[in-house]
Amino acid sequence: MSESMDQATLKPAQPAFDGAETPSGKGAKDENFPVGSFLLPKALRPHVATYYAFARAIDDIADNGELAPEERISRLKKFDAALNGDESLGSAYEKAYALRNSLIETNVTTKHGSDLIAAFVQDCEKLRYDTWEELLGYCALSANPVGRYLLDLHGEDPKGYRYSDALCTVLQIVNHLQDCADDKQELDRVYVIRDWLRGEGGDIDMIDASSLTPALRSVMDRMLDGCDELMVEAKQLPGALKSKSLAMESAVIINLAARLISLLRKGDPLATRVALTKIDFITAGVCGVCSGYFAAGRGAKG
Repeated sequence: MSESMDQATLKPAQPAFDGAETPSGKGAKDENFPVGSFLLPKALRPHVATYYAFARAIDDIADNGELAPEERISRLKKFDAALNGDESLGSAYEKAYALRNSLIETNVTTKHGSDLIAAFVQDCEKLRYDTWEELLGYCALSANPVGRYLLDLHGEDPKGYRYSDALCTVLQIVNHLQDCADDKQELDRVYVIRDWLRGEGGDIDMIDASSLTPALRSVMDRMLDGCDELMVEAKQLPGALKSKSLAMESAVIINLAARLISLLRKGDPLATRVALTKIDFITAGVCGVCSGYFAAGRGAKG
């Protein structure tokens, strides 16, 4: 970083990275939904931050196109080894060690970290999803562990997993739809259901267009219909929680997810970025805090 411009220009671009991590520069501020917000208990926020830092690090590795898939997988598996007690890997895996210590302190299983790693290994190996069931299986590893971690961290009943799983799966799918063009162009990953697209007479190359075709619009709407079905379960999460703080946070996120589904139904993610506005965040926040506060502890139906 301190070399002169002349010295720097003599060096070819290097695909290798110091240590194990490949930071993208993304952080919590880049996420659609709040990460460890002020609504959560102050004592737990550092643990949530540690979990997020771990997740961000392994996500960046999986998304780094300058590394061969085999190298990405190797680094991810070493993160998993460090998380689960291998002390020989050194400071390159400090975020895994930090999460391990946090999980020991809070008596939370390492599975919620290992499942994320399994999802990102899958990202290095599987680039297409033919069925809705395949996509849900991916979300079970890539998204649902986050909700389960938060429930365990707050000492909640694991029976609430069914509701947090539904919410986290929705968040993942709407994110895939928002980013479908970038995912294909930059990572050659497509999470749009390929069998459904074929059934409409289309193909995944439609994602490279400048706007949605009728076939792709139909498939996206069908995926959003699936999200709406999951939201029926997700909306029961705040009432299934004992923690008012977590219930309020969950209610805010539920409102944001519902709003983003609505925006994606009306918008065209190929033509322009479909994103939440400041007004969306404010409205969802105020309404979510109020509804979550009064919903906590009421119990979920079903």
